[in-house]
Amino acid sequence: MSEEGFNVINDYVRVGVKSGGCSGLSYELKFDNSSRDEDKIFEDNAVKIIIDKKSFLYLVGTTLEYSGGLNGKGFVFNNPNANRTCGCGESFSL
Repeated sequence: MSEEGFNVINDYVRVGVKSGGCSGLSYELKFDNSSRDEDKIFEDNAVKIIIDKKSFLYLVGTTLEYSGGLNGKGFVFNNPNANRTCGCGESFSL
């Protein structure tokens, strides 16, 4: 976060869902310095995570894991609500 000018104490990691991708919906992961009234706010390992209300409905029960190392793919979304995912794991459908 600090490399992109954000502060881990005051700023957020925004997780969302948007239209697009080969399966219909795709995940969005970015840094944000503000929250809105309808956002859901979570905290894990001193990192604040925010999800907008619409995306939250698609992401209930989802875990976000980081896979590093030689075979690692980076962040991986494990969404129990997804009926179909693409090969890269970055898009899904319900």
